[in-house]
Amino acid sequence: LSALMASTLLPAPLAPLLLLLLLCSVSGSSQRPQWPVQRVPVVWPQQIEEQPPPHFLQPAQLQVTSSCGPECHKRAPPPSYWDLRQFLSYETLHSGGQLTETAVAIYGFDANAFYKTTDGRSRSKRQIFGHDSRFSIVGQDFLLNYPFSAAVKLSTGCSGTLVGDRHVLTAAHCVHDGKNYVKGAQRLRVGFLKPQQKETSGRNGTSGRPDKMKFQWIRVKRTHVPKGWIKGTANDIGMDYDYALLELKKAHKRRHMKLGISPAAKQLPGKRVQFSGFDNDRPGQLVYRFCEAGDETYDLLYQRCDAQPGASGSGVYVRMWNRRRRHWERKVIAIFSGHQWVDLSGTPQEFNVAVRITPLKFAQICYWIKGNYQQRTALLSLH
Repeated sequence: LSALMASTLLPAPLAPLLLLLLLCSVSGSSQRPQWPVQRVPVVWPQQIEEQPPPHFLQPAQLQVTSSCGPECHKRAPPPSYWDLRQFLSYETLHSGGQLTETAVAIYGFDANAFYKTTDGRSRSKRQIFGHDSRFSIVGQDFLLNYPFSAAVKLSTGCSGTLVGDRHVLTAAHCVHDGKNYVKGAQRLRVGFLKPQQKETSGRNGTSGRPDKMKFQWIRVKRTHVPKGWIKGTANDIGMDYDYALLELKKAHKRRHMKLGISPAAKQLPGKRVQFSGFDNDRPGQLVYRFCEAGDETYDLLYQRCDAQPGASGSGVYVRMWNRRRRHWERKVIAIFSGHQWVDLSGTPQEFNVAVRITPLKFAQICYWIKGNYQQRTALLSLH
């Protein structure tokens, strides 16, 4: 009730947003959509080798091209255990330019976990579907509060999400083009959005224009990219592994998002997902959107969220009930890969694609966050 009353005191553009967030937080409360309980495997390093230094020549491309759409991915045979070991092995780029490759082993993974998703076709035709449903988040009370405060900007032009005290989850193509690390990846920085101290007020005491945004920039110490993405080009398999983790040189003080294993689309609250990022067509603004999830494969989620280049790397999240801890939790379940052009028999089609956090990817990312500092059991602490 207090939130509803407060909404009447907000600027007109923000009142619907607050009502939306309130509805998102209480919708389904009687049925309580629950986070699935799954066994988490272990992705463990076996061997580390030095690699030749990268070139850092090509600028980051914020749109991904692939010849394989949803039906193509569904027809592909499940990868073998040895394939998965290769795909989940990873490169680590250090701030000094050194590059290492880490081979991994996989323990406790059930190959039967690969499942078939419901058949359906995405009918997306462009990046903005009809009426533009995005919200530009303005005002210090919104920008500096969770979950919006967990969204960050990369110096290569993408977005990312805080998932640890020193860690940011983003898309692999924001730092690596499939062949080499992009220009700017060696001196990569992460920007924390800050509004100006003074806001311009109108006659009614509300903000007359969006705040001018400023960023606090923190250098990246290490960048982890799975070998599944580094395949020479962003090809059929590479799309499934378009994610990367950035380790910052110093800890931040903001609340970060938890990681969650991606439920099937039909299990999501209202079948909807949400994410915030820095779309190129709205410079200096944090843009929030929500939409219904559509088609899916084991590794990818196709949806109709309005988005523009620059939002790539945003953490796609949902809010569900944690039956073990008996409270609601928001968790990142996918990484927004961006606008994907697919050439199907000479006919171009467009999709907005997110890379799902599967049990194996969850284990790998958790190791990147926790494995260097704590015992292996810490892998389960984020789930």
